[in-house]
Amino acid sequence: MYCTQCGAAMPKDSRYCSSCGQHQVAQPGPVEEVVTSIDARGGVGFSRKINDPAFAHYVQDSNRWAAIFSIILAVVAVVGFTVAGEMGGEVDNPQAFLIGLGIGGMFLVIAMFQIAGRKRSKTWDGQVVDKKVEEKKRKKNSGNDDYYWEDYLLYTVAIRSDSGKLHRLTAENDDTVYNYYKIGDRVRHHAGLNSYEKYDKSQDSIVFCNACSSLNDISSDYCFRCNCPLLK
Repeated sequence: MYCTQCGAAMPKDSRYCSSCGQHQVAQPGPVEEVVTSIDARGGVGFSRKINDPAFAHYVQDSNRWAAIFSIILAVVAVVGFTVAGEMGGEVDNPQAFLIGLGIGGMFLVIAMFQIAGRKRSKTWDGQVVDKKVEEKKRKKNSGNDDYYWEDYLLYTVAIRSDSGKLHRLTAENDDTVYNYYKIGDRVRHHAGLNSYEKYDKSQDSIVFCNACSSLNDISSDYCFRCNCPLLK
């Protein structure tokens, strides 16, 4: 059997979850039947589908591609600056080579931080405590040293973890995430994926993929883009 609060596996007939301490209420029928009826419309509770191997594979693939892409960019930077230096550009070799080496190293460091960030992230629970929309301006370059001011809307959803730390989800000129969450919603941040799952999805018509963040219809079982299970 599984905990009705956190989804952790439990010995049969256990009264309390050894993971979160939640008291277990007797199920009205076989778990498989309950999950099927909930999956068709979105349910209440954190989905235990997060334990599907597809998510671990997605994280591994993301780390691998981040490393490969950074290596390619680093090689391009080193080769490009070296060739430019040999062709008599503004900077000659070995200075051009060293500049390329520095830029290439920067790409590698960025990828290392991304991978380390995924590995260090933790699973935690929290609550939506605030939402706001702000009118913003920023200076844009239209070319030929000609600048203009651009107006945009910044949508923010504030989530406070149970440990007290405040996290913010922001989007420019896109209110999808802003409308998806309501103040008071319980959410769970999933380690490695660095994505959020809403506890109560029973009134939702959409669901975000916790792997690639693609927007899916609540009736779907798997993400149309990455084919990972949808936590609903």
